[in-house]
Amino acid sequence: MYKRILVPTDGSEITSMAVQTAVGLARLAGSELIALGVKEPFPYSAISEMQPVPPQEFYDAQERIALANVKTVVDAAKAAGLTCHGFTVEALHPWEAILDQAKASAVDLIVMASHGRRGLSAVLLGSETQKVLTHSTLPVLVVRG
Repeated sequence: MYKRILVPTDGSEITSMAVQTAVGLARLAGSELIALGVKEPFPYSAISEMQPVPPQEFYDAQERIALANVKTVVDAAKAAGLTCHGFTVEALHPWEAILDQAKASAVDLIVMASHGRRGLSAVLLGSETQKVLTHSTLPVLVVRG
């Protein structure tokens, strides 16, 4: 069925539901998991050279957060007896990083969370999940919170 499943994580509660779903599905299918944490790029300001946080401090914090989020997925997979590989990447658009990692890891399925926004808030806020759904050629399982 599915040999490799990608589960992106931002550490949120809704994402933990997607992780649980991915782990359960991977156990049933005998799949390997790929965990992905996407880091934000440094918010350079063209107005001023004075930044509230030095770039290296920002990068270090982003890496710590992303690694911690990925480790949570890896630990959950290992506790379930599954193989899980974790990756962190920096990207301006997380949905693009998710699709790039899916391709690089040759996954068969992407499992991700959705906040289930509708109407104007969905249009204004956009959705990384919606963008993945729109641009992916792979199956995407959306876990709603």
